[in-house]
Amino acid sequence: MSRAPWSERPAEEARLLNPAFLALLIWACARGYAAKRGAGIPFPLLFVMIPAVLHRETRESLPRAVSAQLPAWLDTHPHLLVRLAERATALVPLVREGVLFGAHGGLLEVFAEGISAGPRPRTMAAYLKDATDEVRDCVKKAELVGKWFARSGEYSTVMALWGVAP
Repeated sequence: MSRAPWSERPAEEARLLNPAFLALLIWACARGYAAKRGAGIPFPLLFVMIPAVLHRETRESLPRAVSAQLPAWLDTHPHLLVRLAERATALVPLVREGVLFGAHGGLLEVFAEGISAGPRPRTMAAYLKDATDEVRDCVKKAELVGKWFARSGEYSTVMALWGVAP
């Protein structure tokens, strides 16, 4: 992933990995996490959520409900972990850009304890209504992953299960 100015980045990267879209996914994930845990999502978990949600095969394999046990799910889907750490590392600068963009726009609140979702923007419903099915699915799965991570223990445990280090 490049860190060149947006006008010089490949079109696909500019469309799919832009800070506004990543901020939206982080917002949805933080919202889900807070719904289950009542706190902000630890910053390191964002580096697992983003590559899991953006990777189509992983996203489509995610459970439908947060009641699924994370270790059991990962045991039945080991192939999805093969390049996750590599994708997570490549996305680090873009996730950081998404956090900064979201915080600057009031979508996200950054605290020492983690990232919290700001108030739901009035324009969110209209945005999601006009979005593609894939965008809506990414947002829905980001919120589910936030809830799932909140139920799955400490963030270091969740990250270790996914094969990445905080």
